[in-house]
Amino acid sequence: MTNSRSKGKRGELELSKELARIFGCSARRSQQFSGDVRGVNNADVITDILGLHCEVKRVEKLNLEKALEQAESDAKATDCPVVFHRKNGKPWNVSLRLDDLPGLVTIITEFERNENAN
Repeated sequence: MTNSRSKGKRGELELSKELARIFGCSARRSQQFSGDVRGVNNADVITDILGLHCEVKRVEKLNLEKALEQAESDAKATDCPVVFHRKNGKPWNVSLRLDDLPGLVTIITEFERNENAN
């Protein structure tokens, strides 16, 4: 495994733990194989927060526009594409299109409402 792929895998595992800590959700690194096709969940991290598409970038120099475009193209039409990113020694950041923010708030609110009902 190349260093960048190994770093990406570590980033996905780190983010899974952070999302579980923050939201109390289940989160895991997805099993991505070459040959994935659109319509199959291509998210880097899969959670039980329905409607959240997680694109993870663990790089020092991020092309944010390219990362957002990747998240948008990989996400299902019903999902909110979100890029989670961080540099070495820095905290995690979250980026999404401003127009997607209300949808993300709704997704998180619904998840928390369902969790509190159980």
